[in-house]
Amino acid sequence: MANIELIPGTLDMLVLRVLNGGSTHGWGIAQRIGVLSSEVLKVEEGSLYPALYRMEQKGWLESEWGQSENNRRAKFYTLTKAGRKQLESEQKTWDQLVLAIGQVMRSS
Repeated sequence: MANIELIPGTLDMLVLRVLNGGSTHGWGIAQRIGVLSSEVLKVEEGSLYPALYRMEQKGWLESEWGQSENNRRAKFYTLTKAGRKQLESEQKTWDQLVLAIGQVMRSS
């Protein structure tokens, strides 16, 4: 199946959702999104790292340096309380959007 471009504004929500499961590094976040989407969604470094920086500046994430699985220095990201609140808000908005689009698409 071909990669599908992310809908603008959804990357933050996906990153927050992945980090809700626990701390990981940027490459791990991108890999997890790929796996959870059955490799339909591919997150490029050029989009991911600016998003991580932006979310950290907003207080949704915290980061610290550590060692990755392959013994490389990596920055690990953790969801904050504010990040969990933001995820909940974005999830509600997403659910409403999906429902509304579905209603339009099923109309005659």
